[in-house]
Amino acid sequence: MKYVPYYRVSTAGQGKSGLGLAAQQEIVKRFLKADDEVLTEFIEVESGKRADRPQLAAAMALAKQHKARLLIAKLDRLSRNVSFIFSLRNAEVDFVACDIPDANTLTVGIMAVLAQHERELIGQRTRAALAAKKAQGYKLGMPNITPAVTQRGLEVRQHNARTNQANRQAAELIRLYRLEGLTYQAIAQQLNRMGYRTRRGKEFFATSVQRLDPSTPTKAWGETDVIRTDLA
Repeated sequence: MKYVPYYRVSTAGQGKSGLGLAAQQEIVKRFLKADDEVLTEFIEVESGKRADRPQLAAAMALAKQHKARLLIAKLDRLSRNVSFIFSLRNAEVDFVACDIPDANTLTVGIMAVLAQHERELIGQRTRAALAAKKAQGYKLGMPNITPAVTQRGLEVRQHNARTNQANRQAAELIRLYRLEGLTYQAIAQQLNRMGYRTRRGKEFFATSVQRLDPSTPTKAWGETDVIRTDLA
């Protein structure tokens, strides 16, 4: 059987959930049989709430091209967004979740609808609670915002505007790999294998990875902008 592994890592809850990149990869490794063929793996660094998941779309395209199955470690890595469940069904791409191998697009679709409904209810309750506080005279928002804080916020927004999605994903992957103890050279090899390239279309080296490392005090983003090459 051919498989295309897909991993999604939430930037905020990755540590708390216990579903970090290494954990998901270990689950997939235990699931695979000796005669299974593993194609390119895809890693998404996004919240499960976001509708735009280019890595998932690329993984689905590759799976369809090679008549392979999309492989995910745990069902909730995929089932939190209704639109993607429907796109998975419409693309006629089969998938398997290591924790619930018998799940299908119907059962996952039901779970996604219920999860989305629960999020909507939570949002309604939150808005109602804030409205009640405001009616009672409480001041909402962020007080004591100094000019220095405002300027810093502007600089951050400008920095983010100059940084495309591939930059952010590559930087987050570097952070995760560093937490797992990988060297810059090993991370460079991993990024190159996954199809990431620098702005000039060159392969990554240890020095270019270090410049994108979020823990590095000063990062020259303009020198190492990255793109994801077409793997389809």
